[in-house]
Amino acid sequence: MLIDRSILIKIQKQLEGEPKIIIIYGPRQSGKTTLINQLLKGFELPCLIFTGDDLRTQELFGIADLDRLKKIVGANKLLVIDEAQRIQNIGLILKLLFDSLKIHIIASGSSSFDLANKINEPLTGRSVTFTLYPLGVPEVPKNILETVPAKIEEFLRFGLYPKVVTLPSEAEKELYLNELINNYLYKDILTFETIRKPKKIVDLLSLLALQIGSEVSIQELAQNLSLSKIIVEKYLDLLEKMFVIINIRGFSRNLRKEISKTSKYYFIDLGLRNALIRNFNQLNLRSDSGVMFENLCVIEKLKSLVNKSRFANLYFWRTYDQKEIDLIEEKEGHLTAFEFKFTPKKTKLTSAGKEFVSVYKNSTYKIIDPNNFEQFLNS
Repeated sequence: MLIDRSILIKIQKQLEGEPKIIIIYGPRQSGKTTLINQLLKGFELPCLIFTGDDLRTQELFGIADLDRLKKIVGANKLLVIDEAQRIQNIGLILKLLFDSLKIHIIASGSSSFDLANKINEPLTGRSVTFTLYPLGVPEVPKNILETVPAKIEEFLRFGLYPKVVTLPSEAEKELYLNELINNYLYKDILTFETIRKPKKIVDLLSLLALQIGSEVSIQELAQNLSLSKIIVEKYLDLLEKMFVIINIRGFSRNLRKEISKTSKYYFIDLGLRNALIRNFNQLNLRSDSGVMFENLCVIEKLKSLVNKSRFANLYFWRTYDQKEIDLIEEKEGHLTAFEFKFTPKKTKLTSAGKEFVSVYKNSTYKIIDPNNFEQFLNS
């Protein structure tokens, strides 16, 4: 099933203008290759397509020899390299080609850690970047979605990878996600030469999977893993840049008692998280539905901002006397405080909400549950 992605039109507009280098980041299996194929259908000029996973491609583009590169590209007006992070000196290679031939180039990659380091500096002023996450809820095809509240349990259990959403049975979804863990996550971790103990990263992820919605102590993680604090911080940074987790920091402006130097970590996809802890049980059989709903809301807010090209800062808020708000969105000079409740109760201002809006006059407070989840995504 072909699924329309929100950023498709934005990239098409870039291809209609002056030549640019278009960089598409995103997790493996988030739909980058499918998106590129959709883009190519609307591009009428001759194009050339390679994948960086192929050893021959790595060999062809691995040497910064301009004459040789020109022969490879020939008269084509668009060069596409999927999984470009596999190619050494890819930033320099693309810069040479672009400056010499002035053609459109699309480079995609599943690791911003690798691709950004290899591309960003050489391509300053020449490139435009997009991020493709797993499906946002508004991108789910209408014939699958039915109503959002009716589908939330499925999203919490199996996530929103495009393939998962279209698979008909729960057994197939579980199998796909378990294979994704083995074929994508573990293998990608092993490709980083500086990672000496890949199993420790998997153990770290498993610890984080059990702590979503809670503040994370780096020191405690280090002790549990028998690693140094510096190594744990390095691994967390790597996992963020592999699009496995995101880090939300504490918000602090006015109060001495606000906690700002701690972090919460959320998973980019809950299906991946549940595969890590081997738990796809129905929600009435588990105790983590509330924190999974919080994870879903935070990630869907992030996807919504990215897909709509809107800019905002996301934080959580907590004080030393244990008042806490799940998410603070700082956008255009305004603060919106969100609390996420999977089991709807009477909507009323909590003590944390009262304190926050009294301290921050340019703020509003909202409680989000499955019934007003769609409104939250559109806000």
